Amino acid sequence: MGHTPLPGVGVRYDLTTREGRRLSVIAHLDGSRTLSEYRADDPDATAMSLRMTADEAGAVIDAVMPAHHSPNLLATAELGLVAERLELPATSHWNGRLLGDTRMRTETGVSIVAVLRRTEAIPSPGPDFRLAGGDTLIVIGTHEGVGVAAGILGRR
Repeated sequence: MGHTPLPGVGVRYDLTTREGRRLSVIAHLDGSRTLSEYRADDPDATAMSLRMTADEAGAVIDAVMPAHHSPNLLATAELGLVAERLELPATSHWNGRLLGDTRMRTETGVSIVAVLRRTEAIPSPGPDFRLAGGDTLIVIGTHEGVGVAAGILGRR
């Protein structure tokens, strides 16, 4: 499955089923999801598109992969939390600055559980971690908190 960042929107995930059907899911920054299937005769035209709230998407996920099959899996939707990837643009005010200086956790309540940088993952970065343009922050928080965190990271 491939993914494409959509700045200011979220991330689009694309996949082709074993039967050759092309699907995409857009994970919006507000926690909602858009599921689309593309027409076989015109790969740029959608045959079906469905926008779901975070709760509706969680219900679909639970129907497809019931949580009781993975007892250790955190069901974040039921807790009102989302886990998202937020990219730090190279043009961000925070490029080259310390994570603690963003006051992200204090201002949003969002937890940064890891930073992905090129081919390495840095788990649980502390306040003295120096951010770099292109970093992807893996965060967990409320829909609202994650949206505010994305705004903080995008500050120029």
